Amino acid sequence: MESAPITVGLDGSAESLAAALWAADEADRRGLGLRLLHAWVLLAGEPATGLPPDKDQNYWAKRIVRAAATAVHERHHDLSVTEDLVAEEPEAALLKAAESSTMVVLGSRGLERLESFFLGDISLQVAGRAGRPVVLVRAPAGRARPPAGTSEGGVVVGVSLHGSCDSVLEFAFETAAARGVPLRVVYGCPLPVQAYAPWGVDPDVAGEIRKEASEKLSRAVQPWSERDPGVMTTSTVRLGSPARAVLGAAEDADLLMIGRRRHHPAMAPRLGNVAQACVHHARCPVAVVPHD
Repeated sequence: MESAPITVGLDGSAESLAAALWAADEADRRGLGLRLLHAWVLLAGEPATGLPPDKDQNYWAKRIVRAAATAVHERHHDLSVTEDLVAEEPEAALLKAAESSTMVVLGSRGLERLESFFLGDISLQVAGRAGRPVVLVRAPAGRARPPAGTSEGGVVVGVSLHGSCDSVLEFAFETAAARGVPLRVVYGCPLPVQAYAPWGVDPDVAGEIRKEASEKLSRAVQPWSERDPGVMTTSTVRLGSPARAVLGAAEDADLLMIGRRRHHPAMAPRLGNVAQACVHHARCPVAVVPHD
């Protein structure tokens, strides 16, 4: 899977172009190819000879992919880019593409208040079902895109200590190493009822909970720190809401990562509460990483 490309889903929006540029930067860092994919179930087969634009059923699909490829090549002249038009429903095409990709990158529209309830189903469905990490990227708001390779706030990964988080940590360390930036590992630990007293939180109980969680977090992170000693890593336990803990830590991050269980009860949402909160409210790109 190391040589598998990064796949971007394109729909012609500003968000999908931002996703393509983000993915191009990441592909360049990792020495990978970039696949620009546009899926539409009504795409026609290629004719034997060229057709004028007004007769070509695929004209706008080709234009979407070509515009993204042009923008990518302006930024990364030597990057290997594959342009792919797929005659399928977008969700099915992206899930299939994920099987042969290092990650899938999708645009994510405005996620504040009312708009958050109307987030494109495709992005959420793919993030909740893909077998590989899915990164959701927003279009930049009122600022020029940063130069390729720049990074200001490093990588933040939110982990759960209820079960293995190795897949999430592996991807987080690989990404931080590729970027040459620090990695902040955050665990949001909710306080049990017994931690509360009439005057507020009992500091002794809270201290014991923090100590136990910190030791458990250190044990989870240690093998990956030893494998990638060049990645400067800090591990932090924040007491209270896990979602608030992770979002607070990611305020100045360049990338936030959160895990998603591959297996879940049939009626349960594919993205848990913390992942949902991060996808809807994080200011930076969010990587949703499947794990067992």
